[in-house]
Amino acid sequence: MSRNPRILISPSDLDSLQRLLEQQEAGRDALFLERLDQELARAEVVEPLPPGVVAMNSTVVFEDETGLRRQLKLCYPRDARTGADCVSVLAPIGSALLGLSEGQRIEWEVPGGKRRLHVLAVSAPPGLAEQPAA
Repeated sequence: MSRNPRILISPSDLDSLQRLLEQQEAGRDALFLERLDQELARAEVVEPLPPGVVAMNSTVVFEDETGLRRQLKLCYPRDARTGADCVSVLAPIGSALLGLSEGQRIEWEVPGGKRRLHVLAVSAPPGLAEQPAA
């Protein structure tokens, strides 16, 4: 089993995601909810979040083990339904990307096996870029 990379999360994203998990019914998504909960438990909470970290509503360019490069926005489940360019944080790829920094890699269990993801670039969520660092 490979060691998971260090992940960072803002206090506001942590609060929002913990509330989201409390509202979800386990059902067929129980494993995915548990994995996201485990990621939140091991995340380092930082304010302000440094540039280049995958946060909620940020856009991430990543590559998988096949060399396929994708660009997706990390969204809440209600927003992921509105467009193909969004991935829900509750989806396996979404929870895998949360909190990773540019250059980091992770191996993550998805339906059908393990995937290896490499974060290439991250664009801050709208409104975050204008906030000055403390």
